[in-house]
Amino acid sequence: MENLYAFEVKHATEEDIPAIHKITKDAFLKYCENAGLSYNIEALNETYDDIREDIKTKNVFVVRIDDEPLGAVRVELLPNNEAYLSRFAVADHHRNNGIGKILMNVVDKVMKQHDVKVLRLHTASKVAALIRFYYGRGFYIANVDNSRGYPRAELIKEYK
Repeated sequence: MENLYAFEVKHATEEDIPAIHKITKDAFLKYCENAGLSYNIEALNETYDDIREDIKTKNVFVVRIDDEPLGAVRVELLPNNEAYLSRFAVADHHRNNGIGKILMNVVDKVMKQHDVKVLRLHTASKVAALIRFYYGRGFYIANVDNSRGYPRAELIKEYK
């Protein structure tokens, strides 16, 4: 049988930086639009060097379909069996196709391998689609604050 569709999730490398930069920027432009934010958030101002540093210090994953990078996520392992998820992004023409779920499945596997008990993230609490996505992956809202000028939900996923 002929291979018609191949995907892989891997740790990001230097060669992935341009794609991660573009995917992240596009996703966070949409995030700002959906949340009604000005376009002055950290994710939109990051450089290739910022991504390079994250690749060195965090778990940065890229999902590729037919060798095209379509999504990325970063997870920082913290003390006390905790971790923080950031820069979760899927290419605009592939959203709602299961790419995010694939990435989250890899994150879950890695969290269990590292005996992480609590995974945290922040997202705009006004964007129902994001909240629904994270709820569907086992997260719950632990807190909402306005420290960055908009209602930002802290979501938590607990691993047993």
